[in-house]
Amino acid sequence: MDSGLHVVLVEPEIPQNTGSIGRLCLGTGCTLHLVEPLGFEITDAQLKRAGLDYWEHLKVVRHKSLEAFLEFLPPTAPRAFLSKKAGHTLFSHRFEPGTFLIFGKETMGLPDELLAHNPLHSFRIPILDARVRSFNLSQAVAVTVYEALRQLDQV
Repeated sequence: MDSGLHVVLVEPEIPQNTGSIGRLCLGTGCTLHLVEPLGFEITDAQLKRAGLDYWEHLKVVRHKSLEAFLEFLPPTAPRAFLSKKAGHTLFSHRFEPGTFLIFGKETMGLPDELLAHNPLHSFRIPILDARVRSFNLSQAVAVTVYEALRQLDQV
C-alpha cells in the first residue's frame, strides 16, 4: 500500500516518537522523511522498542538539514506545515495525493520564519481545552495522517 503521503520530521528529538511515527508510516503507506540533526541514533534501543523492528520495511529518506529538505521539496508539491501557532485548522485544508506533512521538533516546533513564509499552508490541530498546550508529536502525526487519508478516501 502506498498512500502517496509524506511525513516529514524536522530535527526529531525523542526516539520513541520517531519509532511510533515510523510504525504509523509503515501501516499507512507513508514515506517518512527525517531532517537532521536527529536527537538520537537510529540504532537506539528505545527506538527499536517503538518500531525499529519494522524499520527495514519502511520508506525512509534522510535530509542533512532543513535547507537541504526544502531544496529537495518540488516547488509544486502540496505541503502542510503543522504547528500550534498556525491560524487555520487542519480540518480546513483539502489534502491532495503526495502531500508533504511537515512537523517540527518536540521542544520548539517549526521555525517561526518558515511558518511566516507559508501562512496559507500552515495548520494546527484544534485543542478543545485551553489547559492543554499541545499534543505529543506522534499523536499530532497520527491525527493529521488519518485526516488526510480520510479526505483522500483511503480509509
